[in-house]
Amino acid sequence: MNKSIFNTAQFHVCVDSAHKLDDTQAEVAFVGRSNVGKSSLVNALCGRRLLAKISKTPGKTRTINVFSIRYGKWIVDLPGYGFAAVSVKEKDNWKSMIESYLSSRSSLKAIFVLVDAHVGATALDRQMLAWLKSKGIPYRIVVNKIDRITQVNLAEQRQSLALDLEVMPEHILWVSAKKGTGIAELRTIISGFLAL
Repeated sequence: MNKSIFNTAQFHVCVDSAHKLDDTQAEVAFVGRSNVGKSSLVNALCGRRLLAKISKTPGKTRTINVFSIRYGKWIVDLPGYGFAAVSVKEKDNWKSMIESYLSSRSSLKAIFVLVDAHVGATALDRQMLAWLKSKGIPYRIVVNKIDRITQVNLAEQRQSLALDLEVMPEHILWVSAKKGTGIAELRTIISGFLAL
């Protein structure tokens, strides 16, 4: 996939409700626990370090953030679930916002569920995958931050995560937003979903 298509990505809009989004031709979304690196992955995909705002503090993405790759072709960065230094009420609002988005977008082609390679799959990750399965929403699992695992332990961690998530290791995308590992393959997969 031609990297330059992603390099021209632009911030499109941020909203606090899926109902405020316009219709579009095709979109994919990133979802995962707080601090798993969704925004960093958007930046790595687009080769734009400051396109999506990132922070070391979990929970900084509090809205549905949309990035336009081409007219009518979107990558969507959703708020994280799990740990964040916010109130229970705000976490509940995020949960409702994410579920509303995932169940209401007819142009949504796939969800990329991000899991932290170092932390492993959490109960919330498994809950998200079970919910997506129950709704029949297509998804792919992306394990980010593989740069934090030593080469000696990487094969074992891949096997362990695949068993935990009940998928074949080759059905998981293994990436590092920091080092760029796996980004070209992820671009190709996203391009297919968005028909770029």
